[in-house]
Amino acid sequence: MIVKTPPMGWNSWNTFGGNINEELIKTTADTMADSGLLDAGYEYLVIDDCWALRERDENGRMVPDPAKFPNGMKAVADYVHSKGLKFGMYSCSGVLTCAGYPGSFDHEYIDADTFASWGVDFLKYDYCFRPSLSPGHLLYKKMGNALANCGRDILFSACSWGGHETHKWIKSTGAHMWRSTGDIVDSWASIRDITRHQLEIWDYNGQGCFNDMDMLVVGMNGKGNVGVTGCTYEEYKSHFSIWAFLNSPLMIGCDIRNMSDETKSILTNRDIIAINQDPAARQPYVIEPDAWHADSVLVLAKPLEGGDMAIGFFNLSDNDIGPWFALDSIGLGSATGKALEATELWTGEKVIKKDVFHIPRMAPHTCLVYRAKTIDA
Repeated sequence: MIVKTPPMGWNSWNTFGGNINEELIKTTADTMADSGLLDAGYEYLVIDDCWALRERDENGRMVPDPAKFPNGMKAVADYVHSKGLKFGMYSCSGVLTCAGYPGSFDHEYIDADTFASWGVDFLKYDYCFRPSLSPGHLLYKKMGNALANCGRDILFSACSWGGHETHKWIKSTGAHMWRSTGDIVDSWASIRDITRHQLEIWDYNGQGCFNDMDMLVVGMNGKGNVGVTGCTYEEYKSHFSIWAFLNSPLMIGCDIRNMSDETKSILTNRDIIAINQDPAARQPYVIEPDAWHADSVLVLAKPLEGGDMAIGFFNLSDNDIGPWFALDSIGLGSATGKALEATELWTGEKVIKKDVFHIPRMAPHTCLVYRAKTIDA
């Protein structure tokens, strides 16, 4: 299978950790289908770690914990599919998962066959407890080949945290998305640090194998498994916008069954999602790199299919800023006779800019994201 746009969905880990069960998954599937999330593009429902028994069965297969999933995983997958969704699960390249359950090391083919028989559409594959003499690239190649030969299309989500220079070898494994950093937590500091790290590696992102900046924390509000300080509404908007702009998969991490209207308004902003899901899937570039720095403000441009351009201003700092760039930096100097007609995708405000695109003031941790088209000046 070839993945042409960043995958979108929901994952259980950020909020629930090991506290997962069949009823949670079914009610979450109901909510994804009924709340507008599926219509907005969120199609994968993924169960993370802690779903299995601590031991394999006599045939060497992993077994769902009957206390958590009394009807087995095939029944859960069938329910998820009945809602128009795709079903995802978790395993690990080591001998154990990160929470100490059976990993897939030396069981790649039997596990891929098991997942296919259950109707799995997505596999998140972690990096804990790997044998020290087994190189990471080989572990992911083994599972990538097992999935490619299991008889079912299963999206391969590699979660090696960017370790051992993942960016240099991950596309050779058959992975469709790959984690570039350690785990996110629900704080602005975590969002900022993950964003800064992308500048070094975004050249490796693109169609077929997308750079995964980890699950979204939008709407967690300091609660749940990775809840720390929580974030403000504006910080969550910036978080979502950055992930979308940088072509990261958009995997929701909050408890969507009781999400607020504010949370839903962020997660279902179709104009921001369209930037993420643009069929060209081009990577952005920094505008005026000598004027702005990633430790304070990012000013980014991204060409879109059909000639439009996405332009993002992201204030990562703790201070007010007034960012700007010359339109010549995106190929629209005064000699071209062209200007930009731009619409801000959170407010709907329209502006026309010629020669210079200037923002008088941006508060700390905020963003402005524009979809712009070239017009005659």
